[in-house]
Amino acid sequence: MWSVLYLMMGVAAWLVWRARGFDGARTALVLFLVQLPANALWTWLFFAWREGGLAFAEILVLWALILGTVLAFWRVRLLAGALLLPYLAWVSFASALNFSLWRLNPGLLG
Repeated sequence: MWSVLYLMMGVAAWLVWRARGFDGARTALVLFLVQLPANALWTWLFFAWREGGLAFAEILVLWALILGTVLAFWRVRLLAGALLLPYLAWVSFASALNFSLWRLNPGLLG
């Protein structure tokens, strides 16, 4: 699943960059670049460090960053924003899963 999502994310960013360049779409592309390490941080918080509560808080920030990116991309090119909707949906599902696993396993996920 992640391979498809990353491909769609890359195409979306390319479409935005191609439409306006970095200077013309600075906010949209900076949001995109900021959400990438936020995505990676969640993986470490949840799987490596087993910090369920922190991972949940962080994934909410990630979700907001993705939504902001979707809206910013949408304003530049409709298709670019639409390509990020499956990513937003997947992170929405992961957020619910993160919360449930954290609350059901307090001894395992701090």
